[in-house]
Amino acid sequence: MGRTKKVGSTGRFGARYGKTTRKKVLEIEQKQKKIYKCPNCHYTKVKRVSSGIWHCDKCNIKLAAKAYEV
Repeated sequence: MGRTKKVGSTGRFGARYGKTTRKKVLEIEQKQKKIYKCPNCHYTKVKRVSSGIWHCDKCNIKLAAKAYEV
C-alpha cells in the first residue's frame, strides 16, 4: 500500500508536502538504498548501515563516506 510505479516509496505521503518535496525525498531514498561498488574489493556489495557508515558484505570492511551515497 502507498507505492506505485510513478511515485515509488513516497506514495506513503499521499497528497501531502507538495510534489517537489516528495520528488527530492524519492531521489534521496533511491540513492541510500542502492547497492554500491566497494572501493577495496571492487564488488557491488556495499550497503548503507547508517548515516555515513557503509559496509561491504564481500570483504567485511566498514567505511565512512557521504550520508546517502559512497
